[in-house]
Amino acid sequence: MGPHPAVAAIRLAVRRVLHDVVTEHNRHTEQAGHAEFAEAGAGGRRSALPERPDTPLVLVACSGGADSMALASALAFESRKLPVRAGGITVDHNLQPGSGPRADEVVARLAEMSLDPVEAVTVHVGRDGGPEAAARDARYAALDAAAERHGAAAVLLGHTRDDQAETVLLGLARGSGIRSLSGMAAASGPAGRYRRPFLQLDRQTARKACLVQSIPVWDDPHNIDPAYTRSRLRHEGLPALEKALGKGVVEALARTAQLSRDDADALDTWAAEAARSVRDDAGRLECGKLSVLPPAVRRRVLRRAVIDAGSPAGSLFARHIEEIDRLITGWRGQGAINLPGRVEVRRQGGRLVIRQS
Repeated sequence: MGPHPAVAAIRLAVRRVLHDVVTEHNRHTEQAGHAEFAEAGAGGRRSALPERPDTPLVLVACSGGADSMALASALAFESRKLPVRAGGITVDHNLQPGSGPRADEVVARLAEMSLDPVEAVTVHVGRDGGPEAAARDARYAALDAAAERHGAAAVLLGHTRDDQAETVLLGLARGSGIRSLSGMAAASGPAGRYRRPFLQLDRQTARKACLVQSIPVWDDPHNIDPAYTRSRLRHEGLPALEKALGKGVVEALARTAQLSRDDADALDTWAAEAARSVRDDAGRLECGKLSVLPPAVRRRVLRRAVIDAGSPAGSLFARHIEEIDRLITGWRGQGAINLPGRVEVRRQGGRLVIRQS
């Protein structure tokens, strides 16, 4: 008799990601080997291809909740059958009483699964962007540092289809455009470091997998605290939508995310190509050439230009880009536009001057 369907589902999702990691690792190793061999040959020396380095390390980011504990258990199981080393890391945000001992408990559970290395990292959560954004920024900074420190090829995150649906709705509420509606990517970060195997699985599948395997889980009280926007959306917003529209809202929103991501990727590619054709010899953006671009492409060119000038991407909103766009499409002698990161944009001589003060 095989494993419970929930357990089989989470293992299959992780197995697919691990196969991708191994394939990418082998390809990079082979490319590096051939490059070294060619360099040795050019110097008149003959040598064999170098030996393959250690198998890739995959870390799981684990809070102790059902999603990440299910992910850790699947990683521990599948890594034993593949040329992959598996470890885990938990981030202590130090925002609740007892967070330190709880992080130590998560580390102990990961070690019991034979994951190695495992560690807990304590972070300081600032205030920029609000509590949820600040905690997320601190968490990813810690995960990036851990991946670099251990030389990890990938870090697995336990985001589920439900999380994806919530992210799409939050993006819709912000009115930030199609990129926000595309939600979370299956792979993101430097060189695709962050992998999300569970984006096609619902939250209940992960919880059921923990239950049938007798894996203890911790339910973060912040996840039911109405002070947090995502918590209100999870416990009030989505249930109200399902009551009004029927079941299937989560699946539809997740499908919207994928379709939006495909469209956004295509538009980003178009904008990157267009950006090279709308600059003068000094590299300044020419308003006349920008004006004939489709709005979706033009605004992407503008957004990338101000980010390159030093404006933080996370602090730029649609209204900022719309103001810059009006310098092109609704020019009436407006003054300079001040953006986050002390970036200033003004129209001068038919060109956009973008600089950091």
